[in-house]
Amino acid sequence: MKQLCIIFRQAPHGNAQGREALDLALLSASFEQEVSLIFTDEGILNLLDNQEPELIGAKDYIATFGALPMYDVDTILVCQQSMQTLAIQASDFKIDVEVCSAAKITHHLSLVDEVLVF
Repeated sequence: MKQLCIIFRQAPHGNAQGREALDLALLSASFEQEVSLIFTDEGILNLLDNQEPELIGAKDYIATFGALPMYDVDTILVCQQSMQTLAIQASDFKIDVEVCSAAKITHHLSLVDEVLVF
């Protein structure tokens, strides 16, 4: 089984990258690929709860992150340093994640077959 890791680096709603990355993750997982997600830099903002993108005319795709367990996407890593930089706590996220160091993220990347960055 192919192991795919998708990295979220861009903030949501300013462009379509976050939505496209999430769509790719769900589609890939539905075709029996082992999918993991990494959130770093402003990409961690995709996970924040209580967003109202409709106020700026954007589509609310953030709720779709709740479907990840149904697609067996269980490995969701968030960069601890990015959280500290943006003053965000794990309790601010919409879904359960594993907060980890850059070293652990690097190790995870060494274990997968393909990495896509959005």
